[in-house]
Amino acid sequence: MAAPTLAPAPARSDGLRVVRRDDQTSGFDATKISVAMTKAFLAVEGGEAGSSSRIHHLVEDLTDQVITALTRFPAAAVHVEQIQDQVELVLMRGGHHKIARSYVLYREERAKARESSAPAPRSPELQVTGPDDLRVPLDWARVETVVGEAVAGVEDVSAAPVLAEIRRTLYDGISTTELAQALEMAARTLVEREPNYSTVAARLLLDRLRGEALTFLGGETPDHSAMTAGYPAYFRTYLGRAVELGLVDPELELFDLDRLTAAIRPERDLDFGFLGLQTLYDRYFLHSGGTRFELPQAFFLRVAMGLALREIDREARAIEFYELLSSFDFMASTPTLFNSGTTRAQLSSCFLTTVDDDLDSIFRAYRNNALLAKYSGGLGNDWTPVRGLGAHIKGTNGESQGVVPFLKIASDTAVAVNQGGKRKGAACAYLETWHVDVEEFLDLRKNTGDDRRRTHDMNTANWVPDEFLRRVEADAEWTLFSPDEVPDLHDLYGAEFAQAYRAYEAKADRGEIRVFTRVRAVELWRRMLTMLFETGHPWITFKDPCNLRSPQQHAGVVHSSNLCTEITLNTSAGDEVAVCNLGSVNLLAHVTADGLDVEKLRRTVTTAVRMLDNVIDINFYTIPEARRSNLRHRPIGLGLMGFQDALFAQGIPLASEAAVEFADRSTEHLSHHAIAASSALAAERGRYASFDGSLWSQGILPIDSLRLLDAARDGDALDVDRSTTLDWDTLRAAVQRQGMRNSTVMAIAPTATISNICGVGQSIEPQFRNLFVKSNMSGDFTVINPHLVRSLKERGLWDEVMVADLKYFDGSLGDIDRVPADLKALYATAFEIEPRWLVEAASRRQKWIDQAQSLNLYLAAPSGRTLDELYRLAWHKGLKTTYYLRAQSATHVEKSTLRGTDGKLRGVPMAPDPVPEAPACRIEDPECEACQ
Repeated sequence: MAAPTLAPAPARSDGLRVVRRDDQTSGFDATKISVAMTKAFLAVEGGEAGSSSRIHHLVEDLTDQVITALTRFPAAAVHVEQIQDQVELVLMRGGHHKIARSYVLYREERAKARESSAPAPRSPELQVTGPDDLRVPLDWARVETVVGEAVAGVEDVSAAPVLAEIRRTLYDGISTTELAQALEMAARTLVEREPNYSTVAARLLLDRLRGEALTFLGGETPDHSAMTAGYPAYFRTYLGRAVELGLVDPELELFDLDRLTAAIRPERDLDFGFLGLQTLYDRYFLHSGGTRFELPQAFFLRVAMGLALREIDREARAIEFYELLSSFDFMASTPTLFNSGTTRAQLSSCFLTTVDDDLDSIFRAYRNNALLAKYSGGLGNDWTPVRGLGAHIKGTNGESQGVVPFLKIASDTAVAVNQGGKRKGAACAYLETWHVDVEEFLDLRKNTGDDRRRTHDMNTANWVPDEFLRRVEADAEWTLFSPDEVPDLHDLYGAEFAQAYRAYEAKADRGEIRVFTRVRAVELWRRMLTMLFETGHPWITFKDPCNLRSPQQHAGVVHSSNLCTEITLNTSAGDEVAVCNLGSVNLLAHVTADGLDVEKLRRTVTTAVRMLDNVIDINFYTIPEARRSNLRHRPIGLGLMGFQDALFAQGIPLASEAAVEFADRSTEHLSHHAIAASSALAAERGRYASFDGSLWSQGILPIDSLRLLDAARDGDALDVDRSTTLDWDTLRAAVQRQGMRNSTVMAIAPTATISNICGVGQSIEPQFRNLFVKSNMSGDFTVINPHLVRSLKERGLWDEVMVADLKYFDGSLGDIDRVPADLKALYATAFEIEPRWLVEAASRRQKWIDQAQSLNLYLAAPSGRTLDELYRLAWHKGLKTTYYLRAQSATHVEKSTLRGTDGKLRGVPMAPDPVPEAPACRIEDPECEACQ
């Protein structure tokens, strides 16, 4: 069948050049794409493809998508195979899987045919354009040297495919910047077939970084071997220049630099994956005018020195801290990495505030949010005290517009102050479930309705008392109040809250309450879950467990959590802004195939707790309320990341009793060592100021506080395993005798960014997909599960067809017949795991943690019933908070090509087709970068 006549392609590709396989360039001709796709449709589908008119319009649209993608390429020329990559990509995105898969196999056959008949490659005789516009011959020998260094010592990679990929992307007149990027991209395109090329790409990026840094500092561009010997001299020059530019605290130059530089481990520059190093390059390394001059080991040492400023033997402590950071055994949170050792050392991660019911407090809250967000803090705001819609305003004898208009301003403030230009500003508003504005609060993230009463850029969370869940389970009524008429409910929890709440209901029945509304508790609960499904907000967090198990009950009330739902600290309007200082242990670095390395974990946790405690005294506080609170209570939040990586290393499926047991035992050890470390610091440095009267002072550790929650629920609503394996009696006695340096010591944050740096999975998250593209502020990155690839290699199953199948089945093994059942269970992805397993594991962790954990829940097929059962289970299992609900649709990911463009296989959790009690709507794949 002849191809139909095609309309001219859009003119947006004017000026684009195509690099052919013989390294010659020619003008871009979009009609070739249209003709090729038309032939593909006719060849695969034959007469089923429909009329010529249908094919014409379909191919025209697909061709336009290809051209749009090509015009986003940074270079002025694209290789013919890059064009073919994009053709495959748009075919897969459009759901034309059979055609795309056939095209993949056809390209592979043609590539093998060319390789068998092609003459030996020759060095390209090309010119490179420098920054001064002067052209010089391409130094191919140096390219080969750099690539050779990059692949050295890395398993299952070689220089040949990287060099071949580079050859086909070069063109005459390429700039030096484009040449450096071409080296990295050449390795990135191979990551899908071999994850270790991520390390190769990182080393090629490192070469570019070295050139950028050393040129800026007045030196020559060294290779890695030369840099190894020159690192101490470079560090001195770098530090002096950073101080001169006003970027680093001059106090760092007073350290014994000979002692410190002798401890630098240059070989650790080679340990990064590409995503980790690119993230550091884009957002963490010091720069001047956009030129980075801070190399990885200088970065880690600068952070370590900043954290050791107040130590007695600060060189020894700086080396100890540097070892922990540079080995990836532990990583401090993003604000600490951004700012440690700088002239504005704001190192804290999270800030919690309470907003009182007057304009002074409200507008002070906006100001505080701006100042706290400027230096990378994540915000959690308690808005419950602000009176509701229709409440009386005594000063004007008018009626209140409620809390929602004020939340709109808070949302706009978070957008305006985008964390010093380094990342998106972020805040979360909390409201208790009895607030009369709660129904409007549920709608804040909707895309419909009055936009003046929407907060599209601010997170929201329900602060749910136990009494409400009891009413839900009893199918009883629930009363909504305005806080100006029931002011003490805000500060009450447990039995006292329930008693006062019922008394206010009686007053409402007698006509003594002006503003109130009655609803069925279960109907409000369903609406909460429906909005959570539709918009991803508000999250469900539980007020009573957060307070009843808080070590600081004597010092105040926990009125909210933070931006990522793992911090549970007391706040008060106008007096104290709660602050938490975060960092996370890399659990993968502390396990072997035989289980947890408890002695290494003890050493890591002991040093990490000291580092986090140091943050409190070094910290640059932007508002006095934060300084007052932090110095009085000294809270820290030690968490973990790489949980599922640790399971992979042991061969334990996440959906198993063994995984739940590992969550229990690993967190028990983390808790024991963290509490012991803080108590030892108290003996060395003194107790935190508000220790007396705390649960710690009464010998009640986090595991013991479960009985307080159990008693408040009358023993029939808490289903938590109470098993222990360590010597907790001795630790209790030590805590009572020595005290604690920190009022809280544990919190499991999302680790969205620092886990990328360390090359492990986020926090306690299940693997989202075994192959997908991760998108963040640094760009799009192909992510493939290296543990899976290793297992498939061991069984002789890793090949091009497996890569194609992983893409076709959205990174899931379930439908790939030749994969054994045990590997399918071990590498099951987030939506293939029953979410109850996530809740069970979280329950086991929560019993050991004095704060909370950022727990995302995944549902493959949400419905009103499954949502209800899941969140009630979370409550019964004693969880303090939950985080995002993630759901999916029939189309899970955009497929990348087999050869890959490294950047467009984007995994996006979506809501499914409509189900009862849960309308369908897109839910983005969120990443909290404000915490970590």
